[in-house]
Amino acid sequence: MSLIQPNAELLKAAERPFEDARAMPPSVYTSQAFLQQELETIFSKDWVCVGRVSSLANPGDYLTYELAGQPVFVIRDREGAIKAFSNVCLHRMSTMLQGCGNTRAVVCPYHAWTYGLDGQLRGAPFMGQTTGFCKEDYKLPAIRCEEWLGWIYITLDNDRPSVAEALEPLREMIAQYGMEDYVECFRETHVWNTNWKVLAENFMESYHLPVCHAATVGGFSKLEEMECPPGLPAFNYHWITKEASLAIGNAHPSNTKLQGRWRKTTGLLTLYPSHLITLTPGYFWYLSLHPKGPDQVAMVFGGGLSPDFINDPKADEYIATLKTLLDAVNEEDKGCTEKVYKGMNANSAKAGHLSYLERPLYDFMHYIADRTAGFDRSTALAAE
Repeated sequence: MSLIQPNAELLKAAERPFEDARAMPPSVYTSQAFLQQELETIFSKDWVCVGRVSSLANPGDYLTYELAGQPVFVIRDREGAIKAFSNVCLHRMSTMLQGCGNTRAVVCPYHAWTYGLDGQLRGAPFMGQTTGFCKEDYKLPAIRCEEWLGWIYITLDNDRPSVAEALEPLREMIAQYGMEDYVECFRETHVWNTNWKVLAENFMESYHLPVCHAATVGGFSKLEEMECPPGLPAFNYHWITKEASLAIGNAHPSNTKLQGRWRKTTGLLTLYPSHLITLTPGYFWYLSLHPKGPDQVAMVFGGGLSPDFINDPKADEYIATLKTLLDAVNEEDKGCTEKVYKGMNANSAKAGHLSYLERPLYDFMHYIADRTAGFDRSTALAAE
């Protein structure tokens, strides 16, 4: 399939008013050509979250990531700064670090060329007699890396505005939570057999909760309690205010920052393109997504507690309860999103109307159409 069909179908859907909105057409999920376009216009350009700052607590702590086909590692250097570099050796171009961990130096597993935590080449065995070779000429290319409210973001675009600038309206909205002080308690990586946008959309709407999550959180999810306002250029969001089923879902008794309804309000945040956060007064959990193909998505999954619950004597119990619940919720979401992708490949597949509770999907569609198909999202945002 060429780009002509998915781009045309996406533009047609994006031009509909919200009152008559439909979901994105199947072709934008199933087309390999459209995915390649997304890699070039979205994932090669935007800021992508790779995890929490607290996961790189000590000098030499690192994690690895593949962003739009480019291997990257993020590391805390000896001066305490978090930096990102190309994870490709400057000799014979092998990738170097794998997974996450701690290292005193970055050593290529092929010929043991060794780089410092600042990316500078420190050692190259048996290169002393090579005419023209100079260690000082070799330094790993830096990748832009920024911190925002406890998160680490990277981008391949040197001209992209800063994360803080793009997300300033969101920072103001959620300042009372103090998300930067929440403590990550677990972080995992998974691969699911669905399109990355299917999983992103699943996270950003709560319309599916009573059905998909009937065995876990569905019974506590009252759709009439949800607020789904229009999104902003860099993110969309919706709120749920309720008495939580878990103690950690509402504010800790010692929490004096959150007042009134905010002590019982959960924010569901989608930071474009693929950072998804559920932020409650007592805990958070998140996904960071990257496509592996039209039919596969790589997912970083993590979560943790607010400082007052971390400091509670029952913290270990709270963490275990949260992890058990989220593992079960993820398993339900995995089944639902893989079924959706399977259905999208059917000849009879056709996008239906969106519920008013799926407003974030409408805004996400405009973001995707703007980046890939030339949709003028500024006009749509100005009309709200």
